[in-house]
Amino acid sequence: MSKSHTQVKYCKKCVVSNQRPRIVFDDNGVCSACQFAYEKQNVIDWDQRALELEKLCDKYRRNDGRYDVIVPVSGGKDSAYVAHLLKHRYGMHPLTVTWAPFAHTDIGWENLQNFIASGFTNLLGWPNREIHRKLARVAFEAEGDSFMPFIYGQMAYPFHLALCFDIQLVFYGENGEAEYGGSTEHNYSSFMPVEDFSRLYWNGSTVNSLLEWGQKHGIISPSDYTQNDLLYYSPPTVEQLSGKDIQMHWLSYYHMWVPQENFYYAAEHTGFQANKYGRSEGTYSKYASLDDRLDGPHYYLAYIKFGIGRATSDAAHEIRDGHITREEAVSLVHRYDGEFPKLYFQDFLKYLDITEDKFHQVVDSYRPPHLWEKIDGEWNLKYQVVT
Repeated sequence: MSKSHTQVKYCKKCVVSNQRPRIVFDDNGVCSACQFAYEKQNVIDWDQRALELEKLCDKYRRNDGRYDVIVPVSGGKDSAYVAHLLKHRYGMHPLTVTWAPFAHTDIGWENLQNFIASGFTNLLGWPNREIHRKLARVAFEAEGDSFMPFIYGQMAYPFHLALCFDIQLVFYGENGEAEYGGSTEHNYSSFMPVEDFSRLYWNGSTVNSLLEWGQKHGIISPSDYTQNDLLYYSPPTVEQLSGKDIQMHWLSYYHMWVPQENFYYAAEHTGFQANKYGRSEGTYSKYASLDDRLDGPHYYLAYIKFGIGRATSDAAHEIRDGHITREEAVSLVHRYDGEFPKLYFQDFLKYLDITEDKFHQVVDSYRPPHLWEKIDGEWNLKYQVVT
């Protein structure tokens, strides 16, 4: 991390810090996500954007009833909103596809079933669990994020199915870099080239780099997998895509993206339900990222590596959406950010085949010294947002 980023600063408008990867602050101390939120609310012509979406759908819509758009879905509120809107407002014929989570939660599985029952065809892809589990362990140890194999498949799987079904349009939900703070280079684009995902989101890491690390450290053996097992961890090759003109678009480019509104929409139209057991660990919300039993450590490691966790991300967006004040957000961050993910912790250890001691050893290895200090045997975060 560069020297400038060892000086922790918090956005003047929200609660995110300059430790978030790729985020940019202006001369007034306002983060790029807040700057973009202002433009969403005051500059962008959403009526014009909606017309652009109509034209795009007119170009790709099929009149014979065949599928004409791939929508990756989890059963969550955002993907349900995207699929339902494209089908019922824009007359598209979506094929929804799901790259399976590591381990469904009860509410996540129920929401996926409710979504399908609301009128959608869905293809659920399960990777080879042996290699998937080992890749998750390697990603946890080598990159500090066990979710990487899931993210690879979540991105690549829909494009392979688009090739199989001769579909030229793939629709995701939001541009996370613009909405939550990150690279601004695609803020005003309706899409991001597939190759940029590796560069921006994965730090250039690929399934092959995980395999190499895993074999070097004795976690993965070549006998654990075949090349077929690895197919959906990488997008189709340039040669496979040649002449196909498959495009990926974000709905957030065409319609203002407000997660809370997506929740209300999905609850009304696709049977989406908030968490029956209360808020999610590490935050105060009840309706985001409910699908996977193993997602808690994903958010917890982000807190360890950057000093900002799940509550920070949720509260920052809700400030920008006008739902809460900065003072309220600071209070929520202090109360929930960095909460240990104990609910499914034993499931996580079992899935990765590691001990609790190993877990903490890996976690502690990712604590940046400019953010963390040990006092009387306990780790303490040096900086936290204040009003």
